[in-house]
Formats: sequence, C-alpha cells, structure tokens
Amino acid sequence: MNLDDFSDLIERPDGGVRRDAEERRERLIVPPGALGRLDELGEWLSAAQQAVPVKPIEQPRVVLFAGDHGVAELGVSGRAAGSAHELVRATLDGATPLAVLARRFSVPVRIVDAGLDCDPELLPESVVRHRVRRGSGRIDIEDAMTAEEAERAVRLGIAIADEEADSGTDLVVLGDLSVGGTTAASTLIAALCGTDASVVTGRGGAGIDDLAWMRKCAAIRDALRRARPVLGDQLELLATVGGADLAAMTGFLLQCAVRRLPVILDGVVSSACALVAQRAAFRAPDWWLAGQVSGEPAQTKALDRMALNPLLDQGVIVGEGSGALLALPLVQAAAALAAELPERAPADIREDVEKDIEKDGAEAGTTGGNGDTADD
Repeated sequence: MNLDDFSDLIERPDGGVRRDAEERRERLIVPPGALGRLDELGEWLSAAQQAVPVKPIEQPRVVLFAGDHGVAELGVSGRAAGSAHELVRATLDGATPLAVLARRFSVPVRIVDAGLDCDPELLPESVVRHRVRRGSGRIDIEDAMTAEEAERAVRLGIAIADEEADSGTDLVVLGDLSVGGTTAASTLIAALCGTDASVVTGRGGAGIDDLAWMRKCAAIRDALRRARPVLGDQLELLATVGGADLAAMTGFLLQCAVRRLPVILDGVVSSACALVAQRAAFRAPDWWLAGQVSGEPAQTKALDRMALNPLLDQGVIVGEGSGALLALPLVQAAAALAAELPERAPADIREDVEKDIEKDGAEAGTTGGNGDTADD
C-alpha cells in the first residue's frame, strides 16, 4: 500500500457549487456578513454536498477509534497504561461527557477497537471485532507495530469510512479513546512539522504534573529520533511511532475525503492523523473542519500547517470527541440558515443594484483618473 495513491483519488469540494451558494447568500434577507462564519460554513457544506441550497445534516455520527499505547508505561499519561478499555466501557455506559452530549444531540456513537490492550471478552463483540493488535509498542525504543499491521489498520479505517458513507452518514464527528495517544500524536506532529519535542508536548486530556510532562517530553524526543529517518513514507511513519488506532484514523480520514464525507476533527490525536493524511493527499483537508481548540500545543501546530481554523474555543480539554461534538450544532445551524432563510424579492434586489450603480457613478464623477478630486 502507498498512501500517496490517495492524492489522485481525492477532489476538492465543488468550486462551481460554492460560487452558486455564495450568489444565493447575496440574495437572502439577512445582509451578507451578518451571520459571520456561519455563512462560510453553509457555503462549504453546499460545495461538499454539491447542492444549492445546502441540505440539512440529518444523519451525523460520532466515530471513535480506541487503542492503548505502550509509551504510557513511562507514566506520560494521567491514566494507567492499558486502561483505555475503561474509557470505552464508560462511553458505552453513557458515563462520559461525550456520551452525555451524544444523548442530548441524539447522535449515535460508534466505537472501533483498533488496538486496545485488554481481553476481548470485556467489551461487546461489535467493538472488538476489528482489532488489529493488542496494544501498540513503546515508541521511544521500539516500533508501534509492524508494517503489515500498519497496513491492516489503514485498511480498517478505509473500510469503516466506506461503511459510514454507504449507510447514509452525512457528517462524522471523529475522536479517539486512548491512553498514551497524545504522546504518539505529538511525535507525529513534531516530525512532520520539523520541530522539537518541547514545542509540542502538552498535558493530555487527563492532565499530568510537571514530572510527568518531563517524562512525556523525553519520550517524544526519543521517539522523534526514530521517526525522522522514515519521514518519506507515511505508512512506515505510522508503523514506527503511531499506533493501530492512529493508522486506522488516518485511513478513515483519507477515505472519507474520497467518499466526499465531511469530518469534524476533535483534538490532537485526530489532528495528527489528519496531518499524516494531508502529507499523502494535499486536497484532503478541504473535507475537514477543526471542531475546537484542545489546549494541546501540538494540535495548534498541526491545524496551522493544514490552515484549519477551529470552530470553538471553550477550554474543553477532556478529549474523546467531546469538543468536536460540541461544534456539531453550529454546523447544523449554518446549514439550516443557509437553506431556510428566504430570499429578498426581485424588486428589492434591483433597487439595491441600482443604488450601487448610482453610488459608483457618483464616486467616478467626483474623482479623477489619477485619484484627484474634480475641483483640484
């Protein structure tokens, strides 16, 4: 498998449709610019859907990829190594912020075990049946997984994206349930952005003290030494310092772009996978939105590199898809406004055009060709 092949498969959202959406926006009763960024979101959705007016978001889905990372053994996370399955169980039981929000917004949640380090019997078969391997290697001293496992994980993500697109999902909220995942994600971002470990090291969703931060920074530094020699091959990079869940998310993002399925990214983990995907297919980020600012410095670096501006900044650092799900109602509101606001009457539009013509004529009559006034 060569991820670079996706570059030929991914097209940008339809520019012609977006222009049509912009022209329609000019005709609405609310003045252009009055709705701020909601106008831009509505036009983006129109281009993604190839529809004017934009269609409502009716079948969104939260997709969470789960995995444990061996680097958590170094005490770089606020959670115990190998405990990601507890996050999965709590989400399934409705006892996490993401689960509460999903209930409130009536959005189904799908959890995919790509690399949890637990007995499969602890979780439903629908969650664990896709597992690529049990946990990922300690990336500071060993590969996260083999090349074959990395390819299997990417293909898993591709298959999940196809299933979602085929089932009618019209927008995905993407997140992760991992322990040690932010360390692997920060390593990927540092490697792809050419920066040092200290610049990208954050404190994770569970929060860590200063000593744990220092251990995390050292782990990322050591992992970076192993990552830099394989930067030319995205699949090898994921095998070396990523993880099964991160590789699956990368494949998922790429295939969503192929299938024209918009995605809202959550925090640093999904942003790292998006950055790897962008390296393979430069048009892919046109299909993604950044849901929220997570507070992780690595996420800021990744989003800057992809020119993605987060929709929300509410200080939500819990991760697990919560911040991205909070942004969903904003996107749905943009679609509703763009589709349901009435257009002005043709007579009103003609009057505005005539006023603009008169104004332009008056300005032309009082200004010379060199910019001097007629009285000079």
